[in-house]
Amino acid sequence: MSGVRAGVGQPTGVPTQGGATPATSAPGVSTPATSAPGVDDGYLRVDGVRVRYRDAGAREKPPVLLLHGIGRSLEDWEGLYGRLAPDHRVISVDLPGFGLSERTAGRYSMESIARFVIAALDTLGEHRPLHVVGNSLGGAIAMKISALEPQRVRSLVLVNSAGFGKEVTIALRLLAVRPLGRRLMRDKSRKAAYRTERALFYDKRFVTEERLDHAQEVGRNPVYDYVLLAVARHLGTVRGVRRRWRTELLRTVAAQHKPTLVVWGDEDRILPASHLEHARTVFPHAEVHLFEKCGHMPQIEREDEFDALVRRFVSGVEAQG
Repeated sequence: MSGVRAGVGQPTGVPTQGGATPATSAPGVSTPATSAPGVDDGYLRVDGVRVRYRDAGAREKPPVLLLHGIGRSLEDWEGLYGRLAPDHRVISVDLPGFGLSERTAGRYSMESIARFVIAALDTLGEHRPLHVVGNSLGGAIAMKISALEPQRVRSLVLVNSAGFGKEVTIALRLLAVRPLGRRLMRDKSRKAAYRTERALFYDKRFVTEERLDHAQEVGRNPVYDYVLLAVARHLGTVRGVRRRWRTELLRTVAAQHKPTLVVWGDEDRILPASHLEHARTVFPHAEVHLFEKCGHMPQIEREDEFDALVRRFVSGVEAQG
């Protein structure tokens, strides 16, 4: 899970079936195209749904998949594209209904989102085992992909990941309540965007005008409210994150004993750092790291340290063969 409002709004340009067109950068948010070699930044058609993606680095290099959180977009990984791309193929997508991607038809669930990501990878021609890095909801989706198709996942990097505990910010619990959730989503003001962005970071200096522009832009995406509410209701209730899907998912993935790195920010206001202790218990084989004075998004708030940690971990997995 992640913030209530974040991402990008309605896309421009129309891609051809199965092809890509250049993506428009979000207002005030830099693009890594100049720093990441071989960047393909555009749109795909996946099962008829228009999906925004970014594909950086040499295609023959080991693949890394980056998955953002609820309501977010692939911009959350800006600091990693240029650093990982020289030695990896780095793929990210705006999950269906978030960022610049269209929504899928039918019921939203962990499985439907995970299978959609797998279909996007197939469309991009990437069938090798991946190092999957997921933040918040993206971490739970990473685990779900591993549960559904174990051969597609070589290692997991779970960043303040959903799935390790019941506790979650009150904002997301309220979204699961009908019709309260719909009423809460009506507020598209700058003040509402600020409250959400502020909750993501320990250091308020990361709540920049550019990030607020970015958050408000996504609020104008006509499918955003529907998808956010649907995902929030699937994942939890007013009491917190549902136990059933958490228990089943963790049991399945733990039995795979895949190389796993779990990291957290000690000042996370969305999913508390106490969840890291449960991660240690269910994944005793995993490496863990706690970032001090850091919130829900270490990949942004501790960019240099996070990058070094991930690259060391992935390189270690690669070295093991």
